[in-house]
Amino acid sequence: MALTKDNKPSNGTNLGFESECWKMADKLRNNMDAAEYKHVVLGLIFLKYISDAFTERRTQLEYELGDTSSKWFVKEPGYEI
Repeated sequence: MALTKDNKPSNGTNLGFESECWKMADKLRNNMDAAEYKHVVLGLIFLKYISDAFTERRTQLEYELGDTSSKWFVKEPGYEI
């Protein structure tokens, strides 16, 4: 049984795009050998990691910039405390 990020059992449903991603990956893999394909896959994994790290940091900064007790607080024009 597959587990989700929360270590809860997955019900096995697809959101719709997973099957399309697998089809594209298979189509790409058919045109190259495994040694070459690993570079493509590792690059995509790296890009996903960077994207997730950026999103997490952006969320953290947005919180800090909006928190009046933070040293990074930025008062927006027209914003009254």
